[in-house]
Amino acid sequence: MPYLFNLAALLLMLSFGSSASSSMRFGADLSYINQVEDYGGRYYHNGEPRDPYALFAEHGTEMIRLRLWHSPDWHDELEGASGKLYSDLADVMHSAARAKQQGMQVLLNFHYSDSWADPQHQDIPKAWQAIRELTELEQQVYQYTYDTLERMAGKQLLPEAVQIGNETNCGMLYTNSPAHFPKLSVCDGHWLNAGRIFNAAIRAVRDIDQKYRQDTIVLLHVADPAHLAWWFEGITKQAKVDDFDAIGFSYYPLWHSSISFDALPEVLQAINQRFERPLWLLETAYPHTRQANDSYPNLHGDAPLAAFPASPEGQLAFLQTLRRNLAQSGTEAMFYWEPGWISSNMRDLWGQGSSWENCAFFDYQGELLPAITYQQE
Repeated sequence: MPYLFNLAALLLMLSFGSSASSSMRFGADLSYINQVEDYGGRYYHNGEPRDPYALFAEHGTEMIRLRLWHSPDWHDELEGASGKLYSDLADVMHSAARAKQQGMQVLLNFHYSDSWADPQHQDIPKAWQAIRELTELEQQVYQYTYDTLERMAGKQLLPEAVQIGNETNCGMLYTNSPAHFPKLSVCDGHWLNAGRIFNAAIRAVRDIDQKYRQDTIVLLHVADPAHLAWWFEGITKQAKVDDFDAIGFSYYPLWHSSISFDALPEVLQAINQRFERPLWLLETAYPHTRQANDSYPNLHGDAPLAAFPASPEGQLAFLQTLRRNLAQSGTEAMFYWEPGWISSNMRDLWGQGSSWENCAFFDYQGELLPAITYQQE
């Protein structure tokens, strides 16, 4: 059946700010900033210390993406039971309040895991590992999603958009799976089971919408544009998931090279026409230097595209060119992943500092770089 766009959701999407010269919406994932600041990271513009949320708002960022982990108590093991977790609901609500105070909207990114969810890792939260029946898992996913949004509503922090899962190329909740746990990997053919879980989460969002008279934009998300056609054909036809508003994808030229940079607009336009939904680029990044600023190895050692060197100018040029290309393809939103993850004394599961500081929008003195202006002509 042709996709009919929810009028209220459309009006919400059109209500984004107009600071950019393009009709595209611009966002940034700032999930790490609270932790970076707590561990000594500082942000500057023209030598003056600034609130990073204010900086992004002033430079045309309209929506902040925030990841949510179920129970990330592994932070206590890293920091010696400090009592403070990151990317849990309390941390997310703090970030959402900062965003809304600056006039920005919020995209809540449910990982449905205690830690990172990505194409290789979709670990089941500890709280759900004893589950044996698919019906019980549906109920747990529904209630967790509903309760999360209910608590945010109680603080007037309901997100304007919700992402069901993160880079769910083979689905959610299937790695580290006990033998008794429901089978959910779509790469193993379990589309119908996976669909019931996606639909349970979406149903919770819609029930909150009905209660609070809101029209939340619901997104599904996979990594690499090369997988979009296969995955969205499967999720809509085999998994029977249809109640979502936009197609989310990650595009990192370092890792997603099977479709060339120049061919990307044509591929995305075909996806937009085939599934009759707008596309949202939810993650991308590019380095501004080859050099590191700490002992934590950087994921981007060099620039992946010869046309765009690893320099502040190259980073900006890549984003400007990508933005123009996306505007031709039915892509309605463009998010940069963790532009505020500068080096500090913070720890994660793999190191101390940042593996991303050379992709941030700040130099190694914390000074703002020109890449933050990429949405402006």
